[in-house]
Amino acid sequence: MDGIDVPQYFICPISLQIMKDPVTVMTGITYDRESIEQWFLTAKDTTCPVTKQPLERDFVLTPNHTLRRLIQAWCAANATNGVDPIPTPKTPLDRTHVLKLIRDLGVAQLCQKTLQKMEAFCSYNERNRKCMVDAGAAKAIVFLIIRCFKENKSCGVEEALRVLHLIWSPTSEMKILFQENYNFIDALTWALSCETENHVATRTNAMLVTKDVVGVASQNLLERLKFEFLNGLVRTIREKISQAAMKAALYVLIEVSPWGRNKWQMIEAGAVFELIEMELENPEKKMTELIFCLLGHLCSCADGRAQFLGHAGSMPMLSKRILRVSNTTDDRALHIISLISKFSVTNEVVLEMLRVGTVSKLCMVLQADCAKYLKEKAKDILRLHSKEWNNSPCIAVYLLTRYPR
Repeated sequence: MDGIDVPQYFICPISLQIMKDPVTVMTGITYDRESIEQWFLTAKDTTCPVTKQPLERDFVLTPNHTLRRLIQAWCAANATNGVDPIPTPKTPLDRTHVLKLIRDLGVAQLCQKTLQKMEAFCSYNERNRKCMVDAGAAKAIVFLIIRCFKENKSCGVEEALRVLHLIWSPTSEMKILFQENYNFIDALTWALSCETENHVATRTNAMLVTKDVVGVASQNLLERLKFEFLNGLVRTIREKISQAAMKAALYVLIEVSPWGRNKWQMIEAGAVFELIEMELENPEKKMTELIFCLLGHLCSCADGRAQFLGHAGSMPMLSKRILRVSNTTDDRALHIISLISKFSVTNEVVLEMLRVGTVSKLCMVLQADCAKYLKEKAKDILRLHSKEWNNSPCIAVYLLTRYPR
């Protein structure tokens, strides 16, 4: 498309791109629908971007069909020059249409088809998603999912969860809807183990919605989570449902881990073991950071440290990741080693840390170009067991300059 002169009146004044769905505001200026709607969503005042004239709050965007046809004809004529065709835009979604869709959700024969229509509308643009939220679609879908759970009917659950995730917005209405919605948490627990035709998609969408909900849930709800719910999150990691589901599960587990009851239930579900297994498969950097963050929380209690030390690959894995991933991972790794060194240490553990290279890595941290507080953490750990480790070739010089033998 380089070198082609595009008629100026085909260009949106906001995006400076060829308009796909030209609409005219009351000032007579034409914009691309998506651009002007986004402008009004983010602007403090409803003014025309070009003329700066104020617009009425209930103003209407008038489709400029003539200009759209001219643009489409021009694009078709220049297709050989690399100009992409402009499809005829779909009719914008309005409140009346959304309310009809919500009513159709209550009709068993129409429910599945209605959810598919909703998904298509949501996937089209941000305007449709906002329109659905404003009309109360989120509340209707939540009630539908709860009803499916209580009736143990999985038909339509996958689509409902996908639509809910698509239209998710942390508005005050959403927060009120989910803050203490225990029934919906039970429904999500059910969906996380739901056997449907496409169970991977169903569980992935359930996990993504769970992450959304936990972000706005009240402290009261989060500290009363059931074992079945947390076990479902751990099972998502164990069964490797999908990358998106596993990452969302880690975020949720981290979010709810500050409460001791939740921490104990995660450990009971085997979270520490599964996290180590997951890390041994060399996941991406972000996943490693999440895994180490959660391990840091779980190792703050005795049962978590016991489960950690009970895995033969835990200390070698921990040692290997230090100075190889990120400062965040280093921080959490040293935190875990410190907790073990202070509260769960035995002669066997001390010797294993020496044997698998943990002590060597601590000495490397002292010499590495890393944050000062990390060096201090490493020093503190080395001081704790200097007598046991003072014969190590990598530590002898460091220790002998500070402590008498």
